[in-house]
Amino acid sequence: MFIKKIGIDLGTANTLVYLPKKGVVVNEPTVVAISIEDNRILAVGNKAKEMLGRAPEMITVSRPMKDGVIADYRVIEAMLRYFIGKVLGKMRFFRPDVMVAVPAGVTSTERRAVVEASIKAGAKNAYIVKEPVLAAIGAGLHINEPVGHMIIDIGGGTSEMAVISLGGIVSCASVRVGGDKIDQAISEHIRKKHNLAIGERTAEMVKIKIGNALPQKEESSLKIRGRDLVGGLPKTIELKDNEITEAISEQLREIIKTVKSVLQDTPPELIADIMDSGMVLSGGGALLRNLDKLITETTGVACGLAKDPMLCVAKGAGLALEHLDIYKRSIMSKK
Repeated sequence: MFIKKIGIDLGTANTLVYLPKKGVVVNEPTVVAISIEDNRILAVGNKAKEMLGRAPEMITVSRPMKDGVIADYRVIEAMLRYFIGKVLGKMRFFRPDVMVAVPAGVTSTERRAVVEASIKAGAKNAYIVKEPVLAAIGAGLHINEPVGHMIIDIGGGTSEMAVISLGGIVSCASVRVGGDKIDQAISEHIRKKHNLAIGERTAEMVKIKIGNALPQKEESSLKIRGRDLVGGLPKTIELKDNEITEAISEQLREIIKTVKSVLQDTPPELIADIMDSGMVLSGGGALLRNLDKLITETTGVACGLAKDPMLCVAKGAGLALEHLDIYKRSIMSKK
């Protein structure tokens, strides 16, 4: 089958590639391994992530997206080339149209750089679309109607909120707090309270297994291993739900403060629409237990979880490409 259209969600933590009628075909970490000696890219995605914490001095393993912002465009071009090549294979009869999701706060210079990187990586046409818009499309919201919809997209590096009506963003804001900062808060708490050093993966596992946005009456517990900071030897401790809820409370407060600021900047007519339909939560960070309930309680506006929240942006890119005639005028810039 000839592949004519590719949707890419270039996230801080993971990159997802979506093909119309096939769905998400690639979901790999946004990680790159580079040889310091000759500045050559050695590995991308899963292979590069396996090198994290295990690479010798002559190899640097990094994330080219930091807090939702592109830190190195040369590396991003190599990543796009890798992911486009992985989908197309060796038999390339023509260049596909590619749509790339970028943070809402991206500058026009950064947009042009992503377009150029996509074209160099093998795209015929490159469409750059703001993440909240694609998340809303992927969540099934009818964004072209004269009705207000609010999407809250919580990724690895940033959380972005936007009110969308008639295909465009009416008010939006982003905060550099996402899954990564929540993991860091858990690591820091365990270091300070239990004198235990743990790795990124352990912190993420704690968040997934017992992380909760609201305190629980009946707590569950989890045993984790790490290195004792006093004696330097391996040590096992037991953690409880509410301890983790307290550890991540500051990060959640930042997210809710930003949600409130977007609501305060929204015209009254659209606020009425949002009160009727509720806010929609997407992104990997949306999977934190009871986050939707916490947002509902603190804002007074109903908040619900999108179906497959992690896939919303990639799915939105694929749907927008499938129906380019509908979405092209209002949300895209093309080169």
